Amino acid sequence: MARRVDTRCCIAGGGPAGMMLGFLLARAGLDVVVLEKHGDFLRDFRGDTIHPSTLELFHELGLLDEFLQLPIARTERIGVHIGGEHIRMINLTRLKVHAPFMAMAPQWEFLNFLERKARPYRGFHLMMETEATDLIIENGCVTGVRAMGHDGEIEIAAHLTVACDGRGSILRAAAGMKVKDLGAPLDVLWFRLPHRPRDGEETGGWVDAGGLLVNIYRGSYWQCAHVIPKGGAEAIRAAGLEAWRARVAKLAPMFAGRMDAVASWDDVKLLNVQVDRLERWYRDGLLCIGDAAHAMSPVGGVGVNLAVADAVAAANRLWRPLGNREVSEKDLARVQKRRAWPTWLIQSAQVFAQNNFIAPTLNAKGEVRAPWIMRNLQSIPVVRDIPPKLFAMGWRPEHIGSPDAGH
Repeated sequence: MARRVDTRCCIAGGGPAGMMLGFLLARAGLDVVVLEKHGDFLRDFRGDTIHPSTLELFHELGLLDEFLQLPIARTERIGVHIGGEHIRMINLTRLKVHAPFMAMAPQWEFLNFLERKARPYRGFHLMMETEATDLIIENGCVTGVRAMGHDGEIEIAAHLTVACDGRGSILRAAAGMKVKDLGAPLDVLWFRLPHRPRDGEETGGWVDAGGLLVNIYRGSYWQCAHVIPKGGAEAIRAAGLEAWRARVAKLAPMFAGRMDAVASWDDVKLLNVQVDRLERWYRDGLLCIGDAAHAMSPVGGVGVNLAVADAVAAANRLWRPLGNREVSEKDLARVQKRRAWPTWLIQSAQVFAQNNFIAPTLNAKGEVRAPWIMRNLQSIPVVRDIPPKLFAMGWRPEHIGSPDAGH
């Protein structure tokens, strides 16, 4: 017989959205259960790019200084090599925020930090090695979830269930929610290369006919993303590791002498890029946020930050009705209304970049040159600070509005 657990809010998924929401609701004095199917948070090549918008939230929570003590690398400038020409694209140092830089933090460090901050609140319950497998639905209303833990089946009764279980969300499928696929003409091969002192610390990329590589400064190493046409990984592997190493070295000459750091295909991880979103993020008793509501392209590294913003918006609007046990569909609709517009704008920009820059570059045969505005952006004071602000703070940044009820 399944073990029964009762809680005010059950959150399926211990990623950035789930852990941030669990922390904020427990901080507001509510009982909350977070389900995480793995035994730890130690997964590589997840979203690690923490933008100033998220760092500003940590400042509002009084946690910024402590967070910055984690093993992170700071990125203040982003540049790109296009057809052999180096172009400085983004300078974050002019932002008027408490942390005018990106923090490159391994996602397990980010999630462990949130868990440590949430643990002292008596209403916070994190159930590791426990996966949500289905919804409990009574008279058309979601009243909780069925889950499988290491010691058997669990039924979790909740006034609100929040699906934060990623782009392949089991719960949104169980709810029959409609997903709009926006398409993605690319996949990404992730790998690491050693950082050398003469490299500098500028995160950036390399663009040339038929190729695109992003290199993210991580202190002792570069986290690299080789962008390839959708479905192209099998052909690359078939051509052999040495051929792929030579291809990357030709695209990014800085790395030509260190490609042997990728010893085998086991050191290369494939990201199958998806861009989609739900038409409706909720139904009675259930809300989807983060990747469960909108899978993002890696373009811009916004995924973690958008998920965290969803969690903050949800906590701001739901802590009071949850406390009164009166969460309505109107309350859930307010969360979607708040977050749908920035999601649409960011995904539209990602799809535009994919279709009008990335895909043509991957298919290009001749010379690739940067557009005039890209080459001259930093010399035009009126507009040079617009891209950094949009990149760093996003569209409609969130602020902490839920209270701290104490431990």
